[in-house]
Amino acid sequence: MPHHNSLISDFLMQERIAVVGVSRSGKATANFIYEKLKDEGHTVYAVNPNATEINNEVVYHDIISIPGGVQAVVIATHPEVTLDIMKQCAGMGVKYVWIHRSFGQGSYNKEAAKYAKLRHINLIENGCPMMYLSPDIVHRCMKWILKSTGRNPEKQIINA
Repeated sequence: MPHHNSLISDFLMQERIAVVGVSRSGKATANFIYEKLKDEGHTVYAVNPNATEINNEVVYHDIISIPGGVQAVVIATHPEVTLDIMKQCAGMGVKYVWIHRSFGQGSYNKEAAKYAKLRHINLIENGCPMMYLSPDIVHRCMKWILKSTGRNPEKQIINA
């Protein structure tokens, strides 16, 4: 089993990443993650089943419709749809998934986490990628708080 930090690093080294849960308003957590990943040089795909374009950029209805597929997925949606998204990931051969969760439930779904493990998907089930992508002061504080409360994503990783 790899060191926890290496799984986060492995996730963030993936070039093609889908972010599920971008909002038409542009103000959802997923939108900020999408922009940050793009700023860090990743090829990022926005996913929202109810939009085709946000801020003049193409939005895909699901992971399956992304041409050429993706290597990793960030799930920042309502937890009720997380399992369905995880099933799409498994069907597309995605090996890295990060379920966004800071304080509260976030997008976490216990059944989705179990499903990921059974399908050999490397899963980060807590925290936010923005805590590791040139983090701003807010995300540095979140990382510290989650670490001090035992909810550090580096310690709560399920991997294949």
